[in-house]
Amino acid sequence: MNTYSPSSDQFTPAHCDLHFNRVGYGAMQLAGPHVWGPPKDHAAAVAVLREAIALGINHIDTADFYGPHVTNALIREALHPYRDGLTIVTKVGFVRGADQSWMPAAAPQQLRDAVHSNLRKLELEALDVVNFRAPGLDGADGSSIGEALAVLAELKKEGLVRHIGLSNVDARQVAEAQRITPIVCVQNHYNLVHRGDDALIDALAAQAIAYVPFFPLGGFTPLQSSTLNEVAAALRASPMQVALAWLLQRAPNVLVIPGTSSVAHLRQNVAAGGLALDAAALAALNAL
Repeated sequence: MNTYSPSSDQFTPAHCDLHFNRVGYGAMQLAGPHVWGPPKDHAAAVAVLREAIALGINHIDTADFYGPHVTNALIREALHPYRDGLTIVTKVGFVRGADQSWMPAAAPQQLRDAVHSNLRKLELEALDVVNFRAPGLDGADGSSIGEALAVLAELKKEGLVRHIGLSNVDARQVAEAQRITPIVCVQNHYNLVHRGDDALIDALAAQAIAYVPFFPLGGFTPLQSSTLNEVAAALRASPMQVALAWLLQRAPNVLVIPGTSSVAHLRQNVAAGGLALDAAALAALNAL
């Protein structure tokens, strides 16, 4: 595996002045079990964030409903004042119930409150990118998102949001949003064995819009495949490194944000950016 620096591989979306290193970091796993409460090891969580920056990551994904409020507070503690060029992407559209449930929260005042909460917790004057996390717990539900996007567009005009993205959406919802405001990124469930967004990725690539797969390593059910294991063994890499390398080679607009609460695992994830999959490896993986 080649030595890899995230800054050597960037993507700049259309309508955007942000340069994303394609290997980023997702902060969700820094919260406690089930993305609830504080981390088991506070010092380790802070260390992971600081190591991510030291490794050259310039793109951190978070949300105020992780914890809730936990990951944003950790990011501020570990990294504020923020290094120039660091992009923090957050999400609005959901809140957490006292029973740890995930509840849609897309009314206009709820979205405004969420943006202001993210600003306070992260100690920022403006949010770099805000993704609207559309309703639907098991994937895009196809509902209209126009009202929510109009609110975010207003917040953008007010200078509180710099760029707008989408999460948990289908192609029709993307098109609806684009009639209201430019979209710089789409964040959906996608990985080596969950490929329902293939056509959407290609369509977004043609428009120079970033595609950010969440659960790139399978989420709460890690990817399991004998083929994946065999390809990894031949490359002297871990299966998870191969899964990340496959995503990076899938399309140039794909950004990866694998999460971890371990510095050692973080380093392995970043190193995956230097893993090149040859035609035989790609063919085997694409056949899954």
